[in-house]
Amino acid sequence: RECLGILETVEKPVLSHSGSAETTFLKRMCGRFGSPADGAPEAKAINSPLNLVSFLFARIYFPTHSNGLKEIGTWLGCKWSSAPSSGADSIIWRIDWEHMFLTSLRQKLTTYNMEDCIALQRLTEVSALIRIQPQEPSLTNATTPEFVPADSQASSTSLLLRRFSSPISDFELINKAARWDFQRDRIYIRTDERLRRLAAAENARAKKERTRFKKLLPINTTVICQSAPTCPFCGKAPSRHYRPRTLILYDLRFGRFGLKRWVVRYRFNYSQCGSCLKRYGRPGGFWPQSEFGRNLVAFVLYEIVELCVPQMTAAKSLVRLFGLRIGDSTINSFKASAAACYAETRRAIQTHMIAHDLIHADETPIAPKDRRGYVWVFASMDAVSYFYSDTREGAFLREKLNGFEGVLVSDFYAAYDSIPCAQQKCLLHLMRDLNEAVLDRPFDEELRDFLARFGLLLKGIVETIDRWGLKRRFLAKHIGKVEDFFHDVVNGDYKSEAVVKIRERFQKCRPHLFTFLKHDGIPWNNNNAEHAIKAFARIRRFIGGESTPKGIEDYLILLSVCQTCKYIGVDFLDFLRSGEKDVHAFAEKHRRRKPAHQSTAPAMFLADPATQAMGADESAI
Repeated sequence: RECLGILETVEKPVLSHSGSAETTFLKRMCGRFGSPADGAPEAKAINSPLNLVSFLFARIYFPTHSNGLKEIGTWLGCKWSSAPSSGADSIIWRIDWEHMFLTSLRQKLTTYNMEDCIALQRLTEVSALIRIQPQEPSLTNATTPEFVPADSQASSTSLLLRRFSSPISDFELINKAARWDFQRDRIYIRTDERLRRLAAAENARAKKERTRFKKLLPINTTVICQSAPTCPFCGKAPSRHYRPRTLILYDLRFGRFGLKRWVVRYRFNYSQCGSCLKRYGRPGGFWPQSEFGRNLVAFVLYEIVELCVPQMTAAKSLVRLFGLRIGDSTINSFKASAAACYAETRRAIQTHMIAHDLIHADETPIAPKDRRGYVWVFASMDAVSYFYSDTREGAFLREKLNGFEGVLVSDFYAAYDSIPCAQQKCLLHLMRDLNEAVLDRPFDEELRDFLARFGLLLKGIVETIDRWGLKRRFLAKHIGKVEDFFHDVVNGDYKSEAVVKIRERFQKCRPHLFTFLKHDGIPWNNNNAEHAIKAFARIRRFIGGESTPKGIEDYLILLSVCQTCKYIGVDFLDFLRSGEKDVHAFAEKHRRRKPAHQSTAPAMFLADPATQAMGADESAI
């Protein structure tokens, strides 16, 4: 009664709230005590309250993690005396008050609700000012937060040329009016009748395709699935059969030299096991939780991971080539579900590398959405794995390389020294640093002499490797020359400041510079990891700054599988289509099988002239 009495004093009352709890409460009170008379102002206020959350959604974006009243109110300067507090705390206070009837609890609850109302009032006022401020600049005051209209933000499809900016606002408007898409969509279409008709026809066609494209696709075949006689999980007989179901599978069919859209109608029955109570019967050709087939998903993943095609471009190619209108969000869900599926594969790849005697390691920065992170790569001769980390700390390395007892090849970043294993520093990195030093000091003869001796030593080692490979029995002869170098050159008396610094670096890194001379198959540079970094750099060009850490991690899981397939000579697309999880087992199974599209020898080496002519004719065709 008190609430209705207050509402009657307001000419056009409006109840504002944040969330759905207040709406539920008002409906409950009306059902318990009766609603106000129809037509009364308070009846309209109670039946149609304003949920400020729905008003803010997709209209105003505050710099907070959510649209919760506590987060936005705190950012607007509101404070709560019982901090931290939430709606759940207020329920507890109410229950305690109903049992104990303490005045302090009632006052605490009342104060909390009043502070919520003050924050809601502040949010309502700010939202109203932001909405009308572009039209009424005079309403701006010191308490109104700064805001940026969404139209002023640079679009992802902006011009590749340098953006035009001018202190004269009219110049910017004139420049915007001269853009191709602006003139095409707003100027030419009003001038040219033919363009207007084409635009109308294009819009109608696009709208029709969006609503009816699936119905227009012909069914290639119909498959009737028989119900399984026993439960595939426990082997018991089913206790219930559900009514027949029909599902349409949208997939691709791979031919020897091409692809074809393939639409299959499945008729099947769900069954439920009486023992484990699990339901089964769905055909196995579907990708999990979708209406698309494994071949289609494998083709999309092959495009966005190995060919580095942006997801939006991949979606456009499916529409143009196969008539399958798949949204960007669906393709992103393919990536996320595939990453969850092959996370176990990446763990197996990492375990495989740790069990062997060589790992190359490197890292590269990436900036996903207002933060800075790092991508770590671990590579061997037959495997690659990528991981995302928010930091560049050595704890991440120790976690991923736990149990490794082989040789770690890396650059001179100090975090790698914390790994308890034999290490080989990249001599190519060292040579580049030394070359920069001599370029910076071209007249330092002492420095030039020092580096010439090191170059002579390394040249002899490289010549041995080029002739005999990375074999210890041939490289061991250089160990004595290395000891002589450190004794005669590094321990010498030098006056050049640059040489003294380089000598200190040699002395510090001496145990890790020539480890490869004492092992078989250990390289003297980190090119294996750098090559793997290049594969990620191609993807980083179109995901950096646009993706989240979770999205980057999904890419890294799939890229680990892709690069490992390349290293062991397995086709990434074939592996995705197979449905298997173990890359090395898949390679072992198919290592003697040669792809049909690969010839056993180039045409120029075929001895039979007739065969050469036939090959030329086929190439012409």
